[in-house]
Amino acid sequence: MLKRVLEEPLVHFLALALAIFAGYALVGAGERQERIAVTAPKIEQMATLFTKTWQRPPSAAELKGLIDDYVKEEVLVRQALALGLDRDDAVVRRRLRQKMEFLNTADAEALEPTDAELEAYLTSNADAFRIKGMLAFEQVFLSPQRHGGRAKEEAGSILQILLSDPEANRSLLGDATLLPPEAALSDSASITQTFGADFAKALDQAPVDQWIGPVVSGFGLHLVRVTERVPDRTPSLGEVRDAVAREWTNARRSELEDQQFAKLLKGYTVTIESLVGKETGR
Repeated sequence: MLKRVLEEPLVHFLALALAIFAGYALVGAGERQERIAVTAPKIEQMATLFTKTWQRPPSAAELKGLIDDYVKEEVLVRQALALGLDRDDAVVRRRLRQKMEFLNTADAEALEPTDAELEAYLTSNADAFRIKGMLAFEQVFLSPQRHGGRAKEEAGSILQILLSDPEANRSLLGDATLLPPEAALSDSASITQTFGADFAKALDQAPVDQWIGPVVSGFGLHLVRVTERVPDRTPSLGEVRDAVAREWTNARRSELEDQQFAKLLKGYTVTIESLVGKETGR
């Protein structure tokens, strides 16, 4: 058992640390000094980080270097604070603010919302989670380059054929194009991205299973039939639980942060000087 304990790397680290402490004690003997404690957990943390980085434990010299660097950093940081070098430093102030905000809102991360709380949040913020409507459609394309000034007239003639015979062979009625003759369920944003806003708006207003047109896009003229429409809807909690929980936590974090800051602010008297009557920019 004793042999196993002596073989533990942490025991070696602690033994080395004690030797290093003794060295510091001898060097500083007889002088009044502030105490810097390099604790066993701190040494273990440094050794663990080194091991994860380099995929091996540190040697005795490397561990001494880590401890020396930590002591140097601690001495310099304390000296800088004593000299007030942290004051009026935007970077330091921003970092300290971030740490305080983290401490003030850390409790929110540990909160586990109930289903009732999530349901209430989903109801209150339904628009944020709404599933956008989609539609599918068929089309017959006419190229302005091929038909010129007769494009709208010929589109009207083709539309009459489709209205009288909805199942007419569309490949014989329109022009060849790389655009798909049938488009699967897509939302308005996707349709707008491909065909343009006016085209998407016309389809949103079109009745289902009825040919309309001509509808203009950046490609040319289209005769279109909406074959399926799925309206906007608010999803159930089960469909968007992770997203709702994430946003609930964010909202709760913000609420707790505001509450904590309000408490802290009560301990301060804030005065704001007016610039009225003062010269500025000179």
